Amino acid sequence: MNSEIRALEPKELWNKFADLNAVPRPSKKEERVIAFMKDFGAKLGFETIEDEVGNVIIKKPATKGMEDRVTIVMQSHLDMVHQKNGDTTFDFDTQGIEMHVEGDWVKAKGTTLGADNGLGVATIMAILESTTIEHPAIEALFTIDEETGMTGAMGLKGGLLSGGILLNLDTEEDDEIGVGCAGGIDVTATRTYEEEETPEFKIGYHIVVKGLQGGHSGMQIHEGLGNANKIMNRLLFDGFENFGLRISEIDGGSLRNAIPRESNAVVAIDAIHEEAFNVEMSLLVKAIQTEMKTMEPDLEVVISKVNTPEKIMDLGVQEGITRALYAALNGVFRMSADIPGLVETSNNVARVIIKEGAIKIGCLTRSSVESSKDDLANTLRATFELTGCEVELSGDYPGWTPNMESSILKVLSGLYEKINGEKAHVAACHAGLECGILGQNYPEMEMISFGPTIKGAHSPDERASISSAKKYWNFVLEILKEIPKK
Repeated sequence: MNSEIRALEPKELWNKFADLNAVPRPSKKEERVIAFMKDFGAKLGFETIEDEVGNVIIKKPATKGMEDRVTIVMQSHLDMVHQKNGDTTFDFDTQGIEMHVEGDWVKAKGTTLGADNGLGVATIMAILESTTIEHPAIEALFTIDEETGMTGAMGLKGGLLSGGILLNLDTEEDDEIGVGCAGGIDVTATRTYEEEETPEFKIGYHIVVKGLQGGHSGMQIHEGLGNANKIMNRLLFDGFENFGLRISEIDGGSLRNAIPRESNAVVAIDAIHEEAFNVEMSLLVKAIQTEMKTMEPDLEVVISKVNTPEKIMDLGVQEGITRALYAALNGVFRMSADIPGLVETSNNVARVIIKEGAIKIGCLTRSSVESSKDDLANTLRATFELTGCEVELSGDYPGWTPNMESSILKVLSGLYEKINGEKAHVAACHAGLECGILGQNYPEMEMISFGPTIKGAHSPDERASISSAKKYWNFVLEILKEIPKK
Protein backbone atom coordinates (compact mmCIF):
# COMPACT_ATOMS: atom_id res chain seq x y z
CA MET A 1 0.00 0.00 0.00
CA ASN A 2 2.81 2.41 0.86
CA SER A 3 4.55 1.72 -2.47
CA GLU A 4 2.38 4.35 -4.16
CA ILE A 5 3.55 6.86 -1.53
CA ARG A 6 7.18 6.13 -2.38
CA ALA A 7 6.50 6.93 -6.04
CA LEU A 8 5.32 10.46 -5.26
CA GLU A 9 7.43 13.53 -5.98
CA PRO A 10 9.60 14.66 -4.38
CA LYS A 11 10.73 11.09 -3.80
CA GLU A 12 13.34 12.11 -1.21
CA LEU A 13 10.62 13.49 1.06
CA TRP A 14 7.95 10.84 0.58
CA ASN A 15 10.36 7.92 0.93
CA LYS A 16 11.60 9.20 4.26
CA PHE A 17 8.01 9.77 5.36
CA ALA A 18 7.18 6.17 4.47
CA ASP A 19 10.24 4.96 6.39
CA LEU A 20 9.21 6.98 9.43
CA ASN A 21 5.58 5.88 9.30
CA ALA A 22 6.66 2.25 9.46
CA VAL A 23 7.83 2.93 13.03
CA PRO A 24 5.20 3.07 15.83
CA ARG A 25 5.63 6.43 17.61
CA PRO A 26 2.86 7.35 20.03
CA SER A 27 3.47 10.23 22.43
CA LYS A 28 5.24 9.06 25.59
CA LYS A 29 6.14 5.76 23.87
CA GLU A 30 8.87 7.05 21.57
CA GLU A 31 11.54 4.44 22.40
CA ARG A 32 11.39 2.80 18.96
CA VAL A 33 11.45 6.01 16.96
CA ILE A 34 14.28 7.38 19.10
CA ALA A 35 16.30 4.23 18.34
CA PHE A 36 15.33 4.53 14.66
CA MET A 37 16.55 8.11 14.48
CA LYS A 38 19.80 7.38 16.33
CA ASP A 39 20.51 4.49 13.97
CA PHE A 40 19.76 6.75 11.00
CA GLY A 41 22.29 9.35 12.16
CA ALA A 42 24.94 6.76 13.01
CA LYS A 43 24.67 5.09 9.59
CA LEU A 44 25.26 8.46 7.94
CA GLY A 45 28.40 8.87 10.03
CA PHE A 46 27.22 12.07 11.74
CA GLU A 47 27.53 13.07 15.36
CA THR A 48 24.32 11.79 16.95
CA ILE A 49 23.22 12.66 20.48
CA GLU A 50 20.31 11.52 22.64
CA ASP A 51 19.83 13.94 25.51
CA GLU A 52 18.62 12.97 28.96
CA VAL A 53 14.91 13.29 28.12
CA GLY A 54 15.03 11.48 24.75
CA ASN A 55 15.45 14.26 22.20
CA VAL A 56 17.76 13.29 19.32
CA ILE A 57 20.27 15.71 17.77
CA ILE A 58 22.12 14.91 14.55
CA LYS A 59 24.83 17.31 13.35
CA LYS A 60 25.83 17.59 9.69
CA PRO A 61 28.65 19.87 8.44
CA ALA A 62 28.02 22.53 5.81
CA THR A 63 28.38 21.62 2.15
CA LYS A 64 31.30 23.07 0.24
CA GLY A 65 31.08 26.84 -0.12
CA MET A 66 28.48 27.21 2.67
CA GLU A 67 30.86 27.09 5.63
CA ASP A 68 30.56 30.84 6.23
CA ARG A 69 26.79 30.72 6.76
CA VAL A 70 25.01 30.74 10.11
CA THR A 71 24.51 27.26 11.53
CA ILE A 72 20.82 26.34 11.42
CA VAL A 73 18.73 24.15 13.68
CA MET A 74 16.05 22.22 11.78
CA GLN A 75 13.43 21.05 14.25
CA SER A 76 10.39 18.76 14.26
CA HIS A 77 8.81 16.43 16.81
CA LEU A 78 8.96 12.65 16.59
CA ASP A 79 5.67 11.73 18.25
CA MET A 80 2.25 11.66 16.63
CA VAL A 81 -1.35 11.68 17.81
CA HIS A 82 -2.90 8.23 17.65
CA GLN A 83 -6.60 8.25 16.78
CA LYS A 84 -8.64 5.76 14.77
CA ASN A 85 -12.21 5.34 13.59
CA GLY A 86 -14.45 3.15 15.71
CA ASP A 87 -14.71 0.50 13.03
CA THR A 88 -10.95 0.40 12.33
CA THR A 89 -8.89 -2.47 13.74
CA PHE A 90 -5.39 -1.18 14.30
CA ASP A 91 -2.68 -1.45 16.97
CA PHE A 92 -0.64 1.76 17.12
CA ASP A 93 1.91 0.12 19.42
CA THR A 94 2.89 -2.55 16.88
CA GLN A 95 1.78 -1.46 13.40
CA GLY A 96 3.08 1.11 10.95
CA ILE A 97 0.64 3.58 9.41
CA GLU A 98 -1.13 2.30 6.29
CA MET A 99 -1.25 5.07 3.68
CA HIS A 100 -2.93 5.60 0.32
CA VAL A 101 -3.45 8.35 -2.25
CA GLU A 102 -6.79 10.02 -3.00
CA GLY A 103 -6.44 12.70 -5.64
CA ASP A 104 -4.07 15.34 -4.27
CA TRP A 105 -4.08 13.89 -0.78
CA VAL A 106 -2.12 11.28 1.13
CA LYS A 107 -4.34 9.69 3.76
CA ALA A 108 -4.20 6.84 6.25
CA LYS A 109 -6.60 3.92 6.33
CA GLY A 110 -8.94 4.79 9.21
CA THR A 111 -6.25 6.32 11.44
CA THR A 112 -4.28 9.50 11.89
CA LEU A 113 -1.64 9.91 9.21
CA GLY A 114 1.23 11.31 11.26
CA ALA A 115 1.97 14.08 8.78
CA ASP A 116 1.91 16.25 11.92
CA ASN A 117 4.88 16.38 12.39
CA GLY A 118 6.16 13.44 10.32
CA LEU A 119 6.54 15.46 7.14
CA GLY A 120 8.81 17.83 9.02
CA VAL A 121 10.88 14.93 10.36
CA ALA A 122 11.05 13.39 6.87
CA THR A 123 12.19 16.70 5.40
CA ILE A 124 15.12 16.90 7.79
CA MET A 125 16.02 13.25 7.23
CA ALA A 126 16.07 13.73 3.47
CA ILE A 127 18.39 16.74 3.77
CA LEU A 128 20.70 14.92 6.17
CA GLU A 129 20.96 11.98 3.77
CA SER A 130 21.42 14.02 0.59
CA THR A 131 24.84 14.46 -1.02
CA THR A 132 23.65 17.09 -3.52
CA ILE A 133 21.55 19.61 -1.56
CA GLU A 134 23.40 22.82 -0.66
CA HIS A 135 23.11 23.86 2.95
CA PRO A 136 24.95 25.47 5.87
CA ALA A 137 25.94 23.46 8.93
CA ILE A 138 22.84 21.74 10.30
CA GLU A 139 21.86 20.69 13.78
CA ALA A 140 18.81 18.47 13.34
CA LEU A 141 16.68 18.53 16.50
CA PHE A 142 14.03 15.84 16.87
CA THR A 143 11.98 16.45 20.02
CA ILE A 144 9.70 14.01 21.81
CA ASP A 145 6.24 14.25 23.39
CA GLU A 146 5.12 17.48 21.74
CA GLU A 147 1.51 16.39 21.54
CA THR A 148 0.92 15.57 25.20
CA GLY A 149 3.08 17.93 27.21
CA MET A 150 6.01 19.33 25.21
CA THR A 151 8.30 17.63 27.70
CA GLY A 152 11.00 17.16 25.07
CA ALA A 153 11.26 20.88 24.38
CA MET A 154 11.03 21.64 28.09
CA GLY A 155 13.82 19.19 28.87
CA LEU A 156 16.27 20.40 26.22
CA LYS A 157 19.16 22.03 28.03
CA GLY A 158 21.14 25.02 26.92
CA GLY A 159 24.55 24.42 25.37
CA LEU A 160 23.64 21.41 23.25
CA LEU A 161 22.96 23.57 20.19
CA SER A 162 25.11 26.27 18.63
CA GLY A 163 22.84 27.30 15.75
CA GLY A 164 21.78 30.92 15.34
CA ILE A 165 18.56 30.22 13.40
CA LEU A 166 15.86 27.63 14.09
CA LEU A 167 13.56 26.39 11.34
CA ASN A 168 10.50 24.79 12.95
CA LEU A 169 8.66 22.66 10.37
CA ASP A 170 5.34 22.35 12.19
CA THR A 171 3.03 24.87 10.48
CA GLU A 172 0.13 23.35 8.54
CA GLU A 173 -0.64 25.90 5.80
CA ASP A 174 1.91 26.26 3.02
CA ASP A 175 1.25 29.98 2.50
CA GLU A 176 1.86 30.82 6.15
CA ILE A 177 5.07 31.82 7.90
CA GLY A 178 4.79 31.50 11.65
CA VAL A 179 6.55 34.08 13.80
CA GLY A 180 4.97 33.65 17.22
CA CYS A 181 2.68 31.65 19.46
CA ALA A 182 1.08 31.88 22.85
CA GLY A 183 2.34 30.46 26.08
CA GLY A 184 0.00 29.39 28.82
CA ILE A 185 -0.55 28.90 32.53
CA ASP A 186 -3.21 27.03 34.49
CA VAL A 187 -5.03 29.08 37.12
CA THR A 188 -6.82 26.88 39.65
CA ALA A 189 -8.94 28.29 42.49
CA THR A 190 -10.09 26.04 45.33
CA ARG A 191 -11.74 26.37 48.72
CA THR A 192 -14.02 24.51 51.05
CA TYR A 193 -17.30 25.66 52.52
CA GLU A 194 -19.87 24.57 55.05
CA GLU A 195 -23.03 23.03 53.71
CA GLU A 196 -26.37 23.99 55.20
CA GLU A 197 -29.56 21.99 55.57
CA THR A 198 -32.02 23.16 52.93
CA PRO A 199 -34.97 24.91 54.60
CA GLU A 200 -38.36 23.20 54.27
CA PHE A 201 -39.90 26.10 52.31
CA LYS A 202 -37.39 25.62 49.45
CA ILE A 203 -38.04 23.66 46.24
CA GLY A 204 -35.48 22.17 43.87
CA TYR A 205 -34.61 22.96 40.24
CA HIS A 206 -32.12 21.54 37.77
CA ILE A 207 -30.64 24.05 35.29
CA VAL A 208 -28.83 22.89 32.16
CA VAL A 209 -26.96 25.11 29.69
CA LYS A 210 -26.28 23.21 26.47
CA GLY A 211 -26.17 23.39 22.68
CA LEU A 212 -23.10 25.62 22.52
CA GLN A 213 -20.47 25.04 19.83
CA GLY A 214 -17.47 24.88 22.12
CA GLY A 215 -14.09 25.15 20.43
CA HIS A 216 -10.35 25.64 20.88
CA SER A 217 -9.73 27.97 23.78
CA GLY A 218 -6.77 29.52 22.01
CA MET A 219 -7.46 29.61 18.30
CA GLN A 220 -11.17 30.44 18.73
CA ILE A 221 -11.22 32.54 21.90
CA HIS A 222 -11.84 35.75 19.92
CA GLU A 223 -14.85 34.46 17.98
CA GLY A 224 -17.49 35.36 20.54
CA LEU A 225 -18.48 31.77 21.27
CA GLY A 226 -20.61 31.19 24.34
CA ASN A 227 -19.02 29.92 27.55
CA ALA A 228 -21.44 27.66 29.44
CA ASN A 229 -19.84 28.44 32.80
CA LYS A 230 -20.27 32.17 32.36
CA ILE A 231 -23.85 31.80 31.13
CA MET A 232 -24.73 29.53 34.05
CA ASN A 233 -23.25 31.98 36.55
CA ARG A 234 -25.30 34.77 35.01
CA LEU A 235 -28.48 32.77 35.58
CA LEU A 236 -27.55 31.84 39.15
CA PHE A 237 -26.55 35.39 40.04
CA ASP A 238 -29.85 36.76 38.76
CA GLY A 239 -31.80 34.02 40.56
CA PHE A 240 -30.16 34.85 43.86
CA GLU A 241 -30.58 38.61 43.48
CA ASN A 242 -34.30 38.32 42.73
CA PHE A 243 -35.52 35.11 44.37
CA GLY A 244 -32.97 34.04 46.95
CA LEU A 245 -31.74 31.15 44.78
CA ARG A 246 -29.32 28.89 46.66
CA ILE A 247 -26.78 26.61 44.98
CA SER A 248 -26.52 22.94 45.85
CA GLU A 249 -24.02 21.89 43.16
CA ILE A 250 -22.52 22.92 39.80
CA ASP A 251 -20.70 20.86 37.20
CA GLY A 252 -19.63 22.88 34.16
CA GLY A 253 -17.09 22.54 31.36
CA SER A 254 -14.46 19.87 30.73
CA LEU A 255 -10.90 20.40 29.46
CA ARG A 256 -8.96 23.61 30.06
CA ASN A 257 -8.16 24.01 26.37
CA ALA A 258 -11.80 23.70 25.31
CA ILE A 259 -14.40 26.47 25.50
CA PRO A 260 -17.14 25.01 27.77
CA ARG A 261 -20.16 23.70 25.88
CA GLU A 262 -22.33 22.57 28.81
CA SER A 263 -23.00 23.27 32.47
CA ASN A 264 -25.35 21.72 35.02
CA ALA A 265 -26.56 23.10 38.34
CA VAL A 266 -28.92 21.94 41.08
CA VAL A 267 -30.45 24.82 43.05
CA ALA A 268 -33.17 25.62 45.53
CA ILE A 269 -35.58 28.58 45.55
CA ASP A 270 -38.32 29.75 47.83
CA ALA A 271 -41.54 27.96 46.91
CA ILE A 272 -43.46 31.21 47.17
CA HIS A 273 -41.42 32.63 44.27
CA GLU A 274 -41.79 29.64 41.93
CA GLU A 275 -44.04 31.27 39.33
CA ALA A 276 -42.08 34.53 39.25
CA PHE A 277 -38.79 32.59 39.08
CA ASN A 278 -39.87 30.69 35.99
CA VAL A 279 -41.09 33.86 34.28
CA GLU A 280 -37.88 35.76 35.08
CA MET A 281 -35.63 32.90 34.01
CA SER A 282 -37.54 32.51 30.76
CA LEU A 283 -37.10 36.21 29.97
CA LEU A 284 -33.38 36.12 30.85
CA VAL A 285 -32.77 33.01 28.75
CA LYS A 286 -34.48 34.63 25.76
CA ALA A 287 -32.36 37.75 26.22
CA ILE A 288 -29.15 35.69 26.27
CA GLN A 289 -30.25 33.67 23.26
CA THR A 290 -30.95 36.91 21.39
CA GLU A 291 -27.52 38.26 22.31
CA MET A 292 -25.82 35.12 21.03
CA LYS A 293 -28.09 34.11 18.16
CA THR A 294 -25.49 34.73 15.47
CA MET A 295 -22.68 32.68 17.03
CA GLU A 296 -24.72 30.27 19.14
CA PRO A 297 -28.02 29.61 17.34
CA ASP A 298 -28.50 26.29 19.15
CA LEU A 299 -28.01 27.59 22.70
CA GLU A 300 -30.56 25.96 24.97
CA VAL A 301 -31.28 26.39 28.66
CA VAL A 302 -33.49 23.76 30.30
CA ILE A 303 -34.92 24.55 33.74
CA SER A 304 -36.82 21.67 35.29
CA LYS A 305 -38.22 20.95 38.71
CA VAL A 306 -36.50 18.21 40.75
CA ASN A 307 -36.52 16.92 44.28
CA THR A 308 -35.33 19.54 46.73
CA PRO A 309 -31.62 19.03 47.42
CA GLU A 310 -30.79 18.14 51.01
CA LYS A 311 -27.84 20.51 51.24
CA ILE A 312 -27.02 23.99 49.92
CA MET A 313 -23.93 26.22 49.98
CA ASP A 314 -23.10 28.55 52.83
CA LEU A 315 -24.72 31.85 51.85
CA GLY A 316 -21.64 34.04 52.25
CA VAL A 317 -19.47 31.71 50.18
CA GLN A 318 -22.13 31.52 47.47
CA GLU A 319 -22.33 35.30 47.23
CA GLY A 320 -18.56 35.57 46.99
CA ILE A 321 -17.98 32.84 44.42
CA THR A 322 -20.76 33.93 42.07
CA ARG A 323 -19.38 37.47 42.14
CA ALA A 324 -15.88 36.16 41.50
CA LEU A 325 -17.07 34.12 38.52
CA TYR A 326 -18.86 37.18 37.18
CA ALA A 327 -15.69 39.26 37.56
CA ALA A 328 -13.29 36.63 36.17
CA LEU A 329 -12.30 37.63 32.66
CA ASN A 330 -13.25 35.19 29.95
CA GLY A 331 -12.17 35.84 26.38
CA VAL A 332 -9.71 38.36 24.96
CA PHE A 333 -7.70 40.42 27.44
CA ARG A 334 -5.41 42.16 24.93
CA MET A 335 -4.88 42.17 21.17
CA SER A 336 -1.38 42.31 19.71
CA ALA A 337 -0.10 45.78 18.92
CA ASP A 338 2.32 44.34 16.36
CA ILE A 339 0.24 41.89 14.32
CA PRO A 340 -3.28 42.95 13.25
CA GLY A 341 -5.97 40.50 14.26
CA LEU A 342 -3.77 38.44 16.61
CA VAL A 343 -5.01 37.76 20.12
CA GLU A 344 -2.10 38.42 22.45
CA THR A 345 -3.61 37.46 25.81
CA SER A 346 -6.80 35.62 26.79
CA ASN A 347 -8.44 33.48 29.42
CA ASN A 348 -10.84 30.56 29.34
CA VAL A 349 -12.97 29.92 32.44
CA ALA A 350 -12.89 26.25 31.64
CA ARG A 351 -14.14 24.23 34.59
CA VAL A 352 -16.42 24.91 37.54
CA ILE A 353 -17.13 22.19 40.10
CA ILE A 354 -19.05 22.94 43.30
CA LYS A 355 -20.18 19.96 45.30
CA GLU A 356 -20.22 18.53 48.83
CA GLY A 357 -18.36 21.37 50.49
CA ALA A 358 -15.64 21.85 47.87
CA ILE A 359 -15.12 24.39 45.09
CA LYS A 360 -12.71 24.00 42.17
CA ILE A 361 -12.46 26.47 39.30
CA GLY A 362 -10.00 25.89 36.47
CA CYS A 363 -8.85 28.49 33.93
CA LEU A 364 -6.30 28.47 31.11
CA THR A 365 -4.60 31.80 30.54
CA ARG A 366 -2.66 32.25 27.29
CA SER A 367 -0.39 34.96 25.95
CA SER A 368 2.43 35.47 23.48
CA VAL A 369 3.91 38.03 25.90
CA GLU A 370 5.12 36.68 29.24
CA SER A 371 4.48 39.86 31.23
CA SER A 372 0.92 40.09 29.92
CA LYS A 373 0.28 36.44 30.74
CA ASP A 374 1.51 36.99 34.29
CA ASP A 375 -0.60 40.15 34.57
CA LEU A 376 -3.81 38.36 33.62
CA ALA A 377 -3.00 35.32 35.78
CA ASN A 378 -2.50 37.63 38.76
CA THR A 379 -5.74 39.45 37.93
CA LEU A 380 -7.60 36.15 38.14
CA ARG A 381 -5.67 35.13 41.22
CA ALA A 382 -6.65 38.33 43.01
CA THR A 383 -10.28 37.95 41.94
CA PHE A 384 -10.60 34.49 43.46
CA GLU A 385 -8.45 35.18 46.51
CA LEU A 386 -10.83 38.01 47.47
CA THR A 387 -13.49 35.32 47.96
CA GLY A 388 -11.28 33.20 50.23
CA CYS A 389 -10.02 30.81 47.57
CA GLU A 390 -6.51 29.40 47.43
CA VAL A 391 -5.12 29.92 43.94
CA GLU A 392 -2.44 27.77 42.30
CA LEU A 393 -0.57 28.84 39.16
CA SER A 394 0.86 25.75 37.43
CA GLY A 395 1.79 24.20 34.09
CA ASP A 396 3.50 27.42 32.99
CA TYR A 397 5.00 27.36 29.51
CA PRO A 398 6.31 30.41 27.63
CA GLY A 399 5.00 32.12 24.54
CA TRP A 400 6.99 32.98 21.48
CA THR A 401 7.01 36.73 21.03
CA PRO A 402 6.89 37.78 17.35
CA ASN A 403 10.04 39.43 16.01
CA MET A 404 8.97 41.20 12.85
CA GLU A 405 12.53 42.43 12.25
CA SER A 406 14.30 39.06 12.29
CA SER A 407 16.71 38.35 9.45
CA ILE A 408 15.27 34.90 8.76
CA LEU A 409 11.76 36.32 8.40
CA LYS A 410 13.04 38.70 5.74
CA VAL A 411 14.70 35.78 3.92
CA LEU A 412 11.57 33.61 3.96
CA SER A 413 9.17 36.43 3.07
CA GLY A 414 11.30 37.53 0.14
CA LEU A 415 11.84 34.01 -1.16
CA TYR A 416 8.18 33.08 -0.89
CA GLU A 417 7.10 36.10 -2.92
CA LYS A 418 9.85 35.53 -5.49
CA ILE A 419 8.95 31.86 -5.98
CA ASN A 420 5.15 32.12 -5.82
CA GLY A 421 4.41 35.62 -7.11
CA GLU A 422 2.45 36.58 -4.01
CA LYS A 423 3.15 37.49 -0.41
CA ALA A 424 3.14 34.88 2.31
CA HIS A 425 0.77 35.22 5.22
CA VAL A 426 3.03 36.16 8.14
CA ALA A 427 1.20 35.14 11.28
CA ALA A 428 1.37 34.18 14.91
CA CYS A 429 -1.08 31.78 16.50
CA HIS A 430 -2.83 31.93 19.86
CA ALA A 431 -1.87 28.34 20.65
CA GLY A 432 1.33 26.57 21.69
CA LEU A 433 4.41 25.72 19.59
CA GLU A 434 7.73 24.39 20.82
CA CYS A 435 9.56 27.55 19.72
CA GLY A 436 8.54 29.49 22.81
CA ILE A 437 9.84 26.77 25.11
CA LEU A 438 13.08 26.26 23.17
CA GLY A 439 13.69 29.99 23.29
CA GLN A 440 14.03 29.87 27.09
CA ASN A 441 17.44 28.20 26.91
CA TYR A 442 18.35 29.70 23.53
CA PRO A 443 17.14 33.30 23.80
CA GLU A 444 19.43 34.64 21.06
CA MET A 445 18.32 32.11 18.45
CA GLU A 446 16.08 33.50 15.69
CA MET A 447 13.10 31.23 15.05
CA ILE A 448 10.62 30.77 12.22
CA SER A 449 7.93 28.16 11.51
CA PHE A 450 6.53 26.89 8.20
CA GLY A 451 5.37 23.66 6.57
CA PRO A 452 3.19 21.94 3.97
CA THR A 453 -0.59 21.99 3.98
CA ILE A 454 -2.07 19.38 6.33
CA LYS A 455 -5.79 19.12 7.06
CA GLY A 456 -7.65 17.32 9.84
CA ALA A 457 -4.62 16.85 12.09
CA HIS A 458 -5.22 14.85 15.28
CA SER A 459 -8.10 12.95 13.65
CA PRO A 460 -8.54 9.99 11.29
CA ASP A 461 -9.40 12.60 8.63
CA GLU A 462 -5.79 13.84 8.65
CA ARG A 463 -4.44 14.29 5.14
CA ALA A 464 -1.42 15.87 3.50
CA SER A 465 -1.51 17.69 0.17
CA ILE A 466 0.82 16.20 -2.45
CA SER A 467 1.07 19.39 -4.51
CA SER A 468 1.69 21.43 -1.36
CA ALA A 469 4.46 19.08 -0.25
CA LYS A 470 6.24 19.65 -3.57
CA LYS A 471 5.83 23.43 -3.21
CA TYR A 472 7.09 23.28 0.37
CA TRP A 473 10.08 21.09 -0.52
CA ASN A 474 11.23 23.54 -3.19
CA PHE A 475 10.82 26.37 -0.68
CA VAL A 476 13.01 24.53 1.85
CA LEU A 477 15.78 24.01 -0.71
CA GLU A 478 15.79 27.71 -1.60
CA ILE A 479 15.82 28.73 2.06
CA LEU A 480 18.91 26.61 2.71
CA LYS A 481 20.76 28.41 -0.08
CA GLU A 482 19.87 31.84 1.32
CA ILE A 483 20.78 31.44 4.98
CA PRO A 484 22.69 34.63 5.96
CA LYS A 485 26.43 34.70 6.52
CA LYS A 486 27.81 34.66 10.04
